[in-house]
Amino acid sequence: MEAVIITRWILSLPPKPTKVGIFLNPPQGLKQRFFAPKHLDFNGLCLSYKRVPSVFATIPNGSPPKKNFVCKAEAASAGEPEKPKTLGVELVTLKKIIPLGLMFFCILFNYTILRDTKDVLVITAKGSSAEIIPFLKTWVNLPMAVGFMLIYTKLTNVLSKKALFYSVIVPFIAFFGAFGFLLYPLSNFVHPESLSDKLLAVLGPRFHGPLAIVRIWSFCLFYVMAELWGSVVISVLFWGFANQITTVEEAKRFYPMFGLGANVALIFSGRTVKYFSNMRKNLGPGVDGWAISLRGMMSIVVLMGFTICFLYWWVNKYVPLPKRSRKKKEKPKMGTMESLKFLVSSPYIRDLATLVVAYGISINLVEVTWKSKLKAQFRSPNEYSAFMGDFSTITGIATFTMMLLSQFIFEKYGWGVAARITPTVLLLTGVGFFSLIVFGNPLEPALAKFSMTPLLAAVYVGGMQNIFSKSAKYSLFDPCKEMAYIPLDEDTKVKGKAAIDVVCNPLGKSGGALIQQFMILTFGSLANSTPYLGGILFIIVFAWLSAAKSLDTQFTELRKEEEHEKEMERAPVVAEPENDSIAGGSLPNPASGDLTGSSSQTSTKKDI
Repeated sequence: MEAVIITRWILSLPPKPTKVGIFLNPPQGLKQRFFAPKHLDFNGLCLSYKRVPSVFATIPNGSPPKKNFVCKAEAASAGEPEKPKTLGVELVTLKKIIPLGLMFFCILFNYTILRDTKDVLVITAKGSSAEIIPFLKTWVNLPMAVGFMLIYTKLTNVLSKKALFYSVIVPFIAFFGAFGFLLYPLSNFVHPESLSDKLLAVLGPRFHGPLAIVRIWSFCLFYVMAELWGSVVISVLFWGFANQITTVEEAKRFYPMFGLGANVALIFSGRTVKYFSNMRKNLGPGVDGWAISLRGMMSIVVLMGFTICFLYWWVNKYVPLPKRSRKKKEKPKMGTMESLKFLVSSPYIRDLATLVVAYGISINLVEVTWKSKLKAQFRSPNEYSAFMGDFSTITGIATFTMMLLSQFIFEKYGWGVAARITPTVLLLTGVGFFSLIVFGNPLEPALAKFSMTPLLAAVYVGGMQNIFSKSAKYSLFDPCKEMAYIPLDEDTKVKGKAAIDVVCNPLGKSGGALIQQFMILTFGSLANSTPYLGGILFIIVFAWLSAAKSLDTQFTELRKEEEHEKEMERAPVVAEPENDSIAGGSLPNPASGDLTGSSSQTSTKKDI
């Protein structure tokens, strides 16, 4: 024979057949068998084709063929090797979930301590009250949040993700440590109390709230930093990092589980706050027990902060990133104004922003009124702090229970139903709280049978409202919100989170504070404006539900598009023979043991 035929699964024939082609050219029936447009199956073997350069055979009397087909045998039933699992979960997934759960535990442990401490500082301080909170959220918290967002957007263009994470979290850790050991002990020297008294005498009691911010400025700075810890470290840093290393399928299964460990943190941190509150009772006279307690709690906050940094470093070093769709490339870097315009023009981001702003307004409309009742019931810092410790513990238990139910809700009813539960819960409990305040006096005889006053009943019902709304937020609202970011491209994801979580979150709270300030100026007090606040809450929640419905539709479409792109990338490419190339190659037949091949149909006729 003039051709050299290699029989180890590969056959290369010249483009122009020689006499040997008469013998190798199969009958028409065999042609149909070998060149049918489907994979051939011989005793469980799947044959797939791939065009490669011709290096396996040469023809002495002619040039080598331009292109060949490689026939690769794969076991149809074998598939990819199964990855190792523990408790039914792949090890690579556990390497993500366990550190993320520990990170969330530490972050929320700190947030609970900071949240309870900031309220005690600004509400029970001399010359201050709960009326300071609306002014503080509007005129201090919101501008600082906007300023942080502008700086963060700039940093995303110049720093890597790792450097950005450390650059944001380390200043928080340094501030809280400095506050416990430096700022608070020096507060009597740095607070302008005499100046505030003079201004209050000149301007009148209407300016008591704004002047209290000046009077206790270091406490207000602590309040704002504690608020930003929730917006920045939880929403931007943690959830942004979690979205980076997880897939949607993993998020649906494990995002609710993150909160299980995190809300165990609520229980332990609540016990920690109450422990330090009770410790002050055992100190001798003349000892500033609050300073000692604050120093101990801030030491714990700093320790947890460094633990968060270590876990972040470990995950980045040892956990591989998931494969994303290749078509979702990062967009060009944009400036601050370009980013804001881009985000405003996106219906998807607008709906996400509506969810966050609506939650902030809704919870603030109820929370500030509840805290004013709380101070009226518990006047000393010790009693107030101890109650907040119990409140955090019960919130953790309720949220833990909701976390167990949330996974079932996601699997059974999907993202849309889970996203609507939080506004529904907040609406029902908020209406109940406002109704109790409005109709408290007629209910006083009935409450007396339970040894309760209308004020104490309002405190308990308001506490239940906050517990239920926060547990629904942690177990359903936050996971739903974070899942919605995953299908987005990287640029929209990073800058969208900064704009929504850092700006829209305090904007919602400030919006609620502005509404309350307007109501106070119009009707004289929060109590007189309670029915109108209830009506506004009703409108806000319905806007929230409408945005959740719209976002559910867009999220589903994005998920389908992403899955389609992944399927297209995974699909094997079967090369079609060109006009000047070989129409088919020799294929081994394990059943018969023969080797056959053919050239083009035109060449076959000519040769015959």
